Amino acid sequence: MNKIVNILLAIGSVALVYGCSAPRAEIPVSSPGQPLALRVDASQVIAPIAPTMYGIFFEDINFAIDGGLYAELVKNRSFEFDKPLRGWKFLKDEGLGARALPISTSNPRNSRFMRIQINDPGTGVGLMNEGFRGMGIKKGIPHDFSIQVKGFEGNVSAIRIELADSLGAILAESRITGINENWQTLETTLTPSKTEAKAVMNIWFEGVGSVDIDMVSLFPTDTWKGRKKGLRADLVELLADLNPGFLRFPGGCIVEGFDLSQRYQWKNTVGDIDDRVVTINRWNFEFDHRPAPDYYQSFGVGFYEYFLLAEDLDAEPMPIINCGMACQFNTGELVPLDELEPYIQDALDLIEFANGSIDTKWGKLRADMGHPEPFNLKMLGIGNEQWGPQYIERYVPMVEAVKKSYPEMQIIAATGSDGSIFPNGEEEIKYLWEQYQKLQPEIVDEHFYRNPDWFRENASWYDDYDRDGPKLFVGEYASQSVGVASPDNKNNWETALSEAAFMTGLERNAEVVQMTSYAPLFAHAEGWQWTPDLIWFNNLDAYGTANYYVQKMFSNNAGTHVLPLTYEGEPVTGQKNLYASAAKDEETNELILKVVNAADVAQEGSFSIEGIESLKKNGQLQILSSQDLSAFNTFDQTSKISPRESTFETDGNGLSITLEPYSFYIIRVGFEQLP
Repeated sequence: MNKIVNILLAIGSVALVYGCSAPRAEIPVSSPGQPLALRVDASQVIAPIAPTMYGIFFEDINFAIDGGLYAELVKNRSFEFDKPLRGWKFLKDEGLGARALPISTSNPRNSRFMRIQINDPGTGVGLMNEGFRGMGIKKGIPHDFSIQVKGFEGNVSAIRIELADSLGAILAESRITGINENWQTLETTLTPSKTEAKAVMNIWFEGVGSVDIDMVSLFPTDTWKGRKKGLRADLVELLADLNPGFLRFPGGCIVEGFDLSQRYQWKNTVGDIDDRVVTINRWNFEFDHRPAPDYYQSFGVGFYEYFLLAEDLDAEPMPIINCGMACQFNTGELVPLDELEPYIQDALDLIEFANGSIDTKWGKLRADMGHPEPFNLKMLGIGNEQWGPQYIERYVPMVEAVKKSYPEMQIIAATGSDGSIFPNGEEEIKYLWEQYQKLQPEIVDEHFYRNPDWFRENASWYDDYDRDGPKLFVGEYASQSVGVASPDNKNNWETALSEAAFMTGLERNAEVVQMTSYAPLFAHAEGWQWTPDLIWFNNLDAYGTANYYVQKMFSNNAGTHVLPLTYEGEPVTGQKNLYASAAKDEETNELILKVVNAADVAQEGSFSIEGIESLKKNGQLQILSSQDLSAFNTFDQTSKISPRESTFETDGNGLSITLEPYSFYIIRVGFEQLP
């Protein structure tokens, strides 16, 4: 069984919370009742809503980058995987004198290339690349091919490139010449005659002798912002539509690695693409139920690209850096304290890379990569899901060093993930909070992976947190329809509705909760390891889940200040199966209500608005609902659960809305301030 599940099973109480067969609370059946009288006081601001309130958590899990966001179509393009020809197939007639020979180099950053030796070409010698569960190619879209090549001996004079569909029909082909005894990059363009989700690429060698190849690449040209060898546009557009306040990267457990040798090292991800160090992805072997032996990181998307993406999205960049600890759910390997200095220096150099002038070593590298202006980094996470004295022992010297050189940098501290899914979790989190009361980090990161009923029952989770202590980053959360790490989890409507209920509590507590993000973000339909996930994609298409639309509705309607919203004098945290928060937007002079009806019947919400001169006559509604709590979006029905819009009228002092069963509403209306 997978390692995380083994840990869960070792904790008896967790089985009651997460077990597939364990009973849990269902949304209760209700009866229609009297209109619910709710009160909003627009004159009493509880707290400003931080611009970073709703953001994006990014981790390379579920083939989110290679095979996903990164538009490269060739898998194992530089032959650096554990098996040099993983993802490739050698093409030749039986019995002919030809073979592929992996050659090691003295370059630790690109340690291998492939030599194709041809004594007798017969009817053809070549290589086929299968892509990432196939290659998604699009009719009429030019695809840029490139290859690093050097003639070794003989007269291999040309390379012919084909794109073929799943039945072998050729959809595009081209030919390149000019091979000589020096390494060079040769390029051509192929334009497919039809769209194909499961295409392959064949490269055929003409002549007799030996030729060396490396960095074999194929990119569509319709990338995000048209950047050459860039990002998949449809996936970035889904992110941009979230209007995120921040982008957290590169994870997640991927920061830590199974052991320290596999940790994320940002310096290996910047500079020239062919000098970035290919590394096994820690999700390659994590789950026995979803093995992914071909899951590696090419780092075509590295820290420079993450910073650039954050800039594109107008989001604050939030890198998380390893603190000398491997994943404590795996090996828990530690670097000795007297050997922590390189990890500290990595943190300092990262800040220089992001913010330093072009006269500095790392600022110059950023400029050489195409961005002389600083990225204006303000936040840095020290470790991901760490706990115990070992974490504090490493956290303290790292923070001291960062603060000494960059006193304005905001530090994000960890709390070891959801306290219910690691040994002695609640006690460990209590210990960490005791330390943070003394250390006073600016921000503390908390994670929650629990069943839908927990999210509904804990809309008041942050009501009693210390208003004078560190601010909160709810950095990973997702409602699990079955159980944590279960392959049977679905992004169904109950999970999304329950998250919406919980999020009203996050927003209502904006005085302490400054940042929030769902996790994980992306999942390849055929390459996933973890469910549920916010956005699903295949080689050609992508869609947002019901959970995605909940996130989008919150983030696009955040407002600027939280207002009191009460029912019978108390915050609305589940009474009558109703959850709600209220905000005003000082930029547009609008009142914004976010309301969840978790009952199975329609309910009348009557909102009296105090502290204003009057409401505008007409308001706008966004409604997300389904009568079926088990329903979820699919590639065939991408909009099965998606927002629809409507309007309503006010009486000048209040408004009434009939809230559909199992529904989430955004209610927006302009107002006139009191003189």
